[in-house]
Amino acid sequence: MFSDPYLIIVILLFILAISDLVVGVSNDAVNFLNSAIGSKVATRRVIMIVASLGILIGSTFSSGMMEVARKGVFNPEFFYFGEIMIIFIAVMLTDIILLDLFNTIGLPTSTTVSIVFELLGASVMMAAIKLFNTDAGIYVMGDYINHSKALMIISGIFLSVVFAFLIGTAVQFISRMILSFKFREKGLLFGLIWCTLALSSMSYFLLFKGIRGTSFASENTIEWISTNMLQVIGISILVWLLLLYILHFLKVDMYRVVVLFGTFSLAMAFAGNDLVNFIGVPIAGFESYLAWSDSGQEAFSYSMEILKSPVRTQTYLLVISGLIMIVTLWFSKKARSVTETEVNLGRQSEGHERFTPNRLARSMVKMAVSSKKSLINRIPLSWRNHSALQLTDMAVPDPDKPAFDLVRAGVNLTAASVLIAFATSLKLPLSTTYVSFMVAMGTSLADQAWGRDSAVYRVAGVLNVIGGWFATAIIAFLVCALFALLIYNFNMVAIAALLVLAIVLIFRSFIYHKKKEKQKEKRKEFEARLEPITNEILLNRLKERIIELLDKLEHAYHVSLTGLIHEDHDRIKDAKKALKTLRTKNEDLQYELFKSIKRIQDKDMVGSRLLLYIYDLEMDALQTASLIVKATSNYVKNVHKPLKQDQIIQMELVASQIRNHHEQVKAYLRDPDAKKLEKVNELKRTALRSLELTLSKQIEGIKSDDFGAINSNILFKILLESKDLVAITTRLVKVYDRAGRDNQTGFMSFTDIPKSKN
Repeated sequence: MFSDPYLIIVILLFILAISDLVVGVSNDAVNFLNSAIGSKVATRRVIMIVASLGILIGSTFSSGMMEVARKGVFNPEFFYFGEIMIIFIAVMLTDIILLDLFNTIGLPTSTTVSIVFELLGASVMMAAIKLFNTDAGIYVMGDYINHSKALMIISGIFLSVVFAFLIGTAVQFISRMILSFKFREKGLLFGLIWCTLALSSMSYFLLFKGIRGTSFASENTIEWISTNMLQVIGISILVWLLLLYILHFLKVDMYRVVVLFGTFSLAMAFAGNDLVNFIGVPIAGFESYLAWSDSGQEAFSYSMEILKSPVRTQTYLLVISGLIMIVTLWFSKKARSVTETEVNLGRQSEGHERFTPNRLARSMVKMAVSSKKSLINRIPLSWRNHSALQLTDMAVPDPDKPAFDLVRAGVNLTAASVLIAFATSLKLPLSTTYVSFMVAMGTSLADQAWGRDSAVYRVAGVLNVIGGWFATAIIAFLVCALFALLIYNFNMVAIAALLVLAIVLIFRSFIYHKKKEKQKEKRKEFEARLEPITNEILLNRLKERIIELLDKLEHAYHVSLTGLIHEDHDRIKDAKKALKTLRTKNEDLQYELFKSIKRIQDKDMVGSRLLLYIYDLEMDALQTASLIVKATSNYVKNVHKPLKQDQIIQMELVASQIRNHHEQVKAYLRDPDAKKLEKVNELKRTALRSLELTLSKQIEGIKSDDFGAINSNILFKILLESKDLVAITTRLVKVYDRAGRDNQTGFMSFTDIPKSKN
């Protein structure tokens, strides 16, 4: 067995196919889960069961798509068996690394684009090697690549971005103009018509167009459906209309039926269209191996013209693949990360925005706002008023409500599944990610989810995702071409090395994703804790927060000074890590600030104001500590002269007094009383006097030429920022003390609290 390297490659292809199914589904789960999860149509368990059924059935519909991996990108008759196997193993190694990378950072990418451009990159490289070895001209390259089919696939994929966005926007706008946000108040007739059309559309394209790809559908069945298409459509409409009418009287929400059926149908379309991306190459490799092993010819002399023949993939292989996808769907945490990105970009409510605005996003939003104003002025006032009424969400803002309603979820699923299933029926490997994502962005735009306060962030997010798509194509092409070159020159040694590389990268991304998930869990825990019932509870929680803040600030401060004194940059790195943890916590507080204040009862003003003050003072403290750590880091990295002994003694004295002050602050917070508060103020004055004395000595040293400019700059930076740190720490105490005293009155004045330095 192990004496045959090509059998080993075939086995590796199937092992990599299983891994590819796992990482691919983790990325593509967003396509069919986004709408159901975002609209909270049912519990996550119910949604997953529905999606799983769709995947299982859809996987049996994908046999016709498998030809894409065999002859969709290259012309197999121009390649030998050995060359084809190099292409296939390079593609699978590249695909698993690339998809896992995008899963880890939580961005949806296209498995279709990745597989097409990987096949293109590897086949172009192998064709170039053949041309180089035979001294043939580069103009012959077109014979090796199925450029017409490849161009059709690529153009179809990227055109789908535009069409999906426009169709999503148009269908959602029309649906909203008819149903409005008060769709449940529009009456039974409107609901029945809209839901029937949505369900009939999905049924037609999935069950009747998709059946062409199954391995068990007979030609007679397909011909009968094609001949009697109008009757089939009419029966579908009547069946759904009758069923929805019955369900209405059984108190079943017809809009929920649309979203759940849409989830099923889109999962089915995904499996039917995208399964080729994961197992198409291994199956083609297996078929190639069987044909070559029976031929008795050399690996680099046996032509792969056999791959041009249409072959039906065995149903059991498709079902096994579907089951692997289902297991991944249930247990992959990375799938949730990618889903969160799309849900957040399309949500109707305000909240934390993940993406940072960029120049292009700002320009696009400004242009859109300007164009909207110009267009509105040309529309009759009566139309404007009617449109505004239909497109205005009258619901009371609620942080726990769904990201969007069932109408938008239904449009997302209907438009995306119809487009994908139609492409599948034409045997075009359309990108389900591109279609579902752009439909979702189009519907959110039509619903005015991108308001003036969120548009620039959402546009930036969409541009980031689209940029990632183009990066997928470029990286897939180049990396796969490189892998093919390495495997051609170094054979099994290169395959083993690349396999180890893939394992290492996936393991590292697993660790990175695990850390991100821990941060998310902490944020969720923080969110749950920051729903105060009373001011007393909030005061206790923030007391713990301030104590933790002071502990980490004290650690960062003293470690950075120690690193400066001993010229040890590793210690300063430790200080940077401590500050990074604090910044994450401060971002968590910023993330929840608005929601937390809204959740506190109106009469409980003290807790709301205290939360705001603590956030502000934390930012001040972090800024001060960061400046100190940055200054010490640069000083040590630049290998400047060490501090003189007198300066070291003074700095250690200052550090000791600041530590004493922090300890007294924590003692007061744990057990407040007037004596401890007075002690805090006394230690503050002592620390400030020591800082002033050290500053004076540094100035004297400059005048007597004992200290140079670089030395003086670092000392001044540390001493002046240390004064701010002492002042901020004292303000934290005063804020907390005043909040505790004013808790009885429910009033806390901004003017009574000393201002922060910002």
